[in-house]
Amino acid sequence: MNASRIGISLGNIGALHDGLGEFSLQIGQRVAAAAPAWRERYGIEFAFHLRDKLRGLFGSDVAYLPVHRWQRVRHVQPLPYALWHSLHQLNKNLPPLGCGPRVVTVHDLNYLYGRNAFSAWRHQRRTQALLRRTDVVVAISHHTAGDVEKHLGWAGPLEVIHNGARSFVDSPRDPLPGWTADDARPFLFHLSRMSPSKNPRSLIGLAQAWPAMTFVLCGPPSDDAKQLCQQVRLPNVQFHLGISDAQKAWAYAKCSGFLFPSLTEGFGLPPIEAMHFGKPTFLARRTCLPEIGGDAAEYFDDFEPLSMKAVVERGLARQSQPGRTEAIRWHAAQFDWDRAAAAYLSLYRRLLGLPPG
Repeated sequence: MNASRIGISLGNIGALHDGLGEFSLQIGQRVAAAAPAWRERYGIEFAFHLRDKLRGLFGSDVAYLPVHRWQRVRHVQPLPYALWHSLHQLNKNLPPLGCGPRVVTVHDLNYLYGRNAFSAWRHQRRTQALLRRTDVVVAISHHTAGDVEKHLGWAGPLEVIHNGARSFVDSPRDPLPGWTADDARPFLFHLSRMSPSKNPRSLIGLAQAWPAMTFVLCGPPSDDAKQLCQQVRLPNVQFHLGISDAQKAWAYAKCSGFLFPSLTEGFGLPPIEAMHFGKPTFLARRTCLPEIGGDAAEYFDDFEPLSMKAVVERGLARQSQPGRTEAIRWHAAQFDWDRAAAAYLSLYRRLLGLPPG
């Protein structure tokens, strides 16, 4: 092996509060933790390719490479790389010239679902160009893997490595504004950036049809979330934007159930986070969500308010069945970040012909 470096590229990710950011953080932290052992056993160094504002994110046992716009046209590094892993399919930066196997994690092809024709064509063209400079694709769900094969015509090496999902069960908890720590009022919880693809409007319709139930919608203060908050004035709907992890943990622990009627997902971290608490979780029967939720979730087959209400009422009633809460928690435990990172490190070893760890 001529090179003794592995590059891990975050591309232009600048914030870590969404799914791609969480994935990059969790995998990156575990790869960095393995770096000293890889250096000692294999003589291999890890370098993270990221924006200057994130430099140092993964500690001092790894190196850092800056992201530059010109790397979208030509990417040259002074030292060779044995392997280059782009952590997501939106990375517009090229792998360095002369690097070894080029790996890309594809999280979703959500542009295939619900975008206008021009937008879908533009994203398809960009993703196909990405795969022309890729040797191995990793998909985060079997659903995404099927999309890669069907819609991109990919016939090369393709692996599925499911994401993990953090458990907030043992985390500190702070009540949301207007609630007390031991508040016993029932409510249904939703967490997302509330873009149209997350389908929050269906929850507003459900709230209108169910005035006796309180709905708590949380997420980052995105433009979509702010607009929805300004437009909706229902007495049983609360918006809390920019909540802390402690407030999120409280909401998961206290809610009666978790609602996630998303139309397009590559994985869906919040439902698994809710399931760690054993909570009844309600998902759209769309894209990857049936794969991720399995038998532990309940599903919306349509978004007519009374139909959704019936699904939720059945799911809440089912929660009283013996062993149901434990079964939901067991399902969530299968999605583990340590296991996911170990699978990526195992892939690196296989591609570089290294002995098992």
